[in-house]
Amino acid sequence: MTFDPATLTFDANGLIPVIAQDHASAEVLMMAWMNAEAVARTLETGRVTYWSRSRQAFWIKGETSGHVQTLVELRVDCDRDCLLALVKQAGPACHTNRRSCFYTAIQDGAEVEILAPEA
Repeated sequence: MTFDPATLTFDANGLIPVIAQDHASAEVLMMAWMNAEAVARTLETGRVTYWSRSRQAFWIKGETSGHVQTLVELRVDCDRDCLLALVKQAGPACHTNRRSCFYTAIQDGAEVEILAPEA
């Protein structure tokens, strides 16, 4: 069966949330958005391509930073309204230079930084 991005459930802005996860360690790296064209580009090129809501433009992860995400597998959730991108991540995934965007934990009612920026 051939995959058709049109079968996904996009929000009112034509976007779908995507979780990027390291394919080997299962570490959750980041969350971003794709539209149908970004999904198609990602599948065609193997380079994870997102849609920037603030810039209203495509961005290929690592295009300027060198912190490339190479697609290993794209998964669709049961409701078809969220994607999971299993990726090979080169360098930090977060724009703060951390491995993951999820670097703050809430522990005993306080926010605690659990990942420092990479050198």
